[in-house]
Amino acid sequence: MSSIVNSSDLRPLYAQVRETLIERIKNGVWKPGQLIPNEFEIAAEFNVSQGTARKAIDTLAADGLVIRRQGKGTFIVEHTPANMLFRYFHVYDEQGRQALPDSPSVGPRLLTATPEQRAVLDLQDGDKVVQIDRLRTCSGKPFSVETISLPDALFPGLSKLEKVPNTLYDLFQRQFGILVGRADDKLTPIAANKTDAVLLQVREGQPLLQIDRTTYDLDGRPIEWRVSRCHMIDGMHYLARLK
Repeated sequence: MSSIVNSSDLRPLYAQVRETLIERIKNGVWKPGQLIPNEFEIAAEFNVSQGTARKAIDTLAADGLVIRRQGKGTFIVEHTPANMLFRYFHVYDEQGRQALPDSPSVGPRLLTATPEQRAVLDLQDGDKVVQIDRLRTCSGKPFSVETISLPDALFPGLSKLEKVPNTLYDLFQRQFGILVGRADDKLTPIAANKTDAVLLQVREGQPLLQIDRTTYDLDGRPIEWRVSRCHMIDGMHYLARLK
């Protein structure tokens, strides 16, 4: 029976167990959709109490890394277009229903990172980014002008795709083995410029909501910078649920 107790580690024991379990997810030891050992088995493996093992799994569930299924067990989350939209798209209509965006298939471009992209994505001078520029719609109406910047080194071959899917985070996991850990959104009211006005079919100067998002993987490494300039149509609003 092994133990992960480290006398020099001041973190709670459950946090040490959690870190080991996350390493298994990151390293592909546990695959998307895979059933993981239950809390009794984890407790026995690491020589900790059942409560410690349960708390470690609870934190993984709270972070969206595993999902519990009644009567079946706990599984590694498998990113799908549906659950990625539900988790990371926070725009709702006036009835409180999630507004689901769509976008035409577009081809990415491989570019040398700008100073701003380097700063956000922690890149070096001369590094490349995969940039995706697209117009997103809701119910057939122009909704947002979106620019996505990705470090080319983390997504080899992505720039060669002729088309990218509507949702990307499931592609990150499926094709590149990168799981989203968190996303930080910064919201700013802005005025539509000439390009926004044409694409979103609004007047120049009309108020828009800019959503500036930096997305991080499980190690806290920035993997995406996404800027969306949104026209809140038909009573739409941004909703953040705090737990």
